[in-house]
Amino acid sequence: MPFAVGGNARIRTNTSAENAYNALETSNKVISQKQLRLSTGKRINNAGDDVAGYITSRALQARNGALKAALRAAGDAQNVSNILMDSLDNINNLLTVIKDATATAASGTQGTDERVALAKAAFRMVQQIQTVVDSTVFGGQQLLDGGFSADFIIGTNATYHLLTIGIDMSTNNADFNVPSGNFDVRSLNVASFGGITGLDLRELNNVSSSNLGIFAQTALQSTLTSLALSIDNVNKVASYIGGIVNRLNSQEDLLKGQIVNYNSAISRIEDSDVAQEQLDLVKAQFLQQASLTSLAQANQNPQAFLQLIRG
Repeated sequence: MPFAVGGNARIRTNTSAENAYNALETSNKVISQKQLRLSTGKRINNAGDDVAGYITSRALQARNGALKAALRAAGDAQNVSNILMDSLDNINNLLTVIKDATATAASGTQGTDERVALAKAAFRMVQQIQTVVDSTVFGGQQLLDGGFSADFIIGTNATYHLLTIGIDMSTNNADFNVPSGNFDVRSLNVASFGGITGLDLRELNNVSSSNLGIFAQTALQSTLTSLALSIDNVNKVASYIGGIVNRLNSQEDLLKGQIVNYNSAISRIEDSDVAQEQLDLVKAQFLQQASLTSLAQANQNPQAFLQLIRG
């Protein structure tokens, strides 16, 4: 703290000049700090600017990075889920066509040739179901072959333990709510399609005029029932995926809101108040000019006392 000191009739010790010089140094430091904050836009440029604020802002930045990674993971999970829902909806439509063909074959007006033609046309839809299954892929993995299961990191808790959501398309997923307990849509290489034991859609291709097989009058009722149950099971699986999508949408909204809030908190702690910094800079620049003037005047004081000793 500077003090105004009297008794300035001294040449060897110029206290007024020293006070002015110290004030000038202080102003220069303030100007440098304000210019740095204005140029970087940050109030905290190093740990020395605000020890507590530095720790808090860096912790928030680390948390925000984890939230952004979780948001990307939630997006990947949504991609997988949307692909699955679209494929299951397509399979449902194909099964409906097969069921309609079976119902048509059950009509008493249909002859043997007509039933064979309907069965062959239905089998083409079965082949398309297999194509849907084979082409439902994400990240190099088949999604509908009964073996896909993955966990997606959608957040972390206060101690940074991972929070995950799982998409389980394996055949033994209890959430499918399939009576047989074993859902599978690999239509051409299993004898239990859609969780319906004994529903082998390959049999449609074996229907002939000499052996109507599952399109025979005695078997049509069972075939229709099995197809109806299979459609119901496909819809249950689609509903399971729909529930995951709803949760992912909610999590995505949560993460986006949290990221914005963390960014806002970091900004309040770390960023400069440009208007205030500019006001302080103008004040420091005024004091700098005043200090320079005072220093120049203080350095002139000894010259006046030299007149007393001139001969």
